Amino acid sequence: MQETASISAGAISKQEFSVKTLPDEMGLEGAVITIVGVGLISGSFALAMKDKGFAKKVIGVSRTEASLIKAKQLGIIDEALPLEEAVAQSDLIYVAIPVDATMPVMEKIMNLVTDKQIVADAGSTKFALCEALAGHPMRKRFVATHPMWGTEYSGPEAAVRGAFEGRACVICEKDKSEFTAVEIVENIYRALGMHIIYMDAHSHDMHAAYVSHISHITSFALANTVLEKEKEEDTIFELAAAGFESTVRLAKSNPAMWAPIFMQNRENVLDVLNEHISQLRKFKSSLEKENLEYLTELMENANKIKRILK
Repeated sequence: MQETASISAGAISKQEFSVKTLPDEMGLEGAVITIVGVGLISGSFALAMKDKGFAKKVIGVSRTEASLIKAKQLGIIDEALPLEEAVAQSDLIYVAIPVDATMPVMEKIMNLVTDKQIVADAGSTKFALCEALAGHPMRKRFVATHPMWGTEYSGPEAAVRGAFEGRACVICEKDKSEFTAVEIVENIYRALGMHIIYMDAHSHDMHAAYVSHISHITSFALANTVLEKEKEEDTIFELAAAGFESTVRLAKSNPAMWAPIFMQNRENVLDVLNEHISQLRKFKSSLEKENLEYLTELMENANKIKRILK
């Protein structure tokens, strides 16, 4: 690895650290960063790191040559390299690929890194990955993260500047990672405008099923419902109001990314699906029985969400 102390474990001591410390004050300027996957999340992360002046160079790793070319054209990456070469040059390796591909790729990365490098992921599921890496001798250099942001779009063209501002980032199993590795990753996210939430991996996956994964399944199901009944696509386009568009928006999400998430978080997703189906049955029952009072009660109870989501 090249001679940069930019985000090595020795860049800041525990005594020197404060929650107000920003990455550049820890010597992050001039870091070489590799993004594994050059899509929405990793691309947005790379742009943010460049905009903040934290990255001297961003290397891209991807199985898709066209994505690497586009990412370079868009200024997301400066160079494309094979995984082994990229890791050898990097201070921080940031992995944001479909969760079914993450574990084998992460194992390769963890076999390559030294105790002067940091690895972080951005996957939507955490338990399976954390379990897979639990016994790895370099586990302490890995920080399990999930920035809670995304859109229905994918690929390097989907990358957004300022994407993480005002959003939450979950860090899982903080105690399994080395102190300085966690603090550096925390402060990177804080500098990008995020606030940090700590969870164990199992709790993360359960909560993600309720606040993220069910939304996508519901959107996919609604889109299929409409496509099944409205055979005339022009009619859908002409009649669709803002409410329908916002509800079905997530159905445009990439199945290659979301199918593995649903499968990897299968038990939690099934739990929330069963609850969701139960709620739908209540609405169905109120309509079948022409029970206006019960129908209104269901909607008024749902209105309580306004106190949470302002």
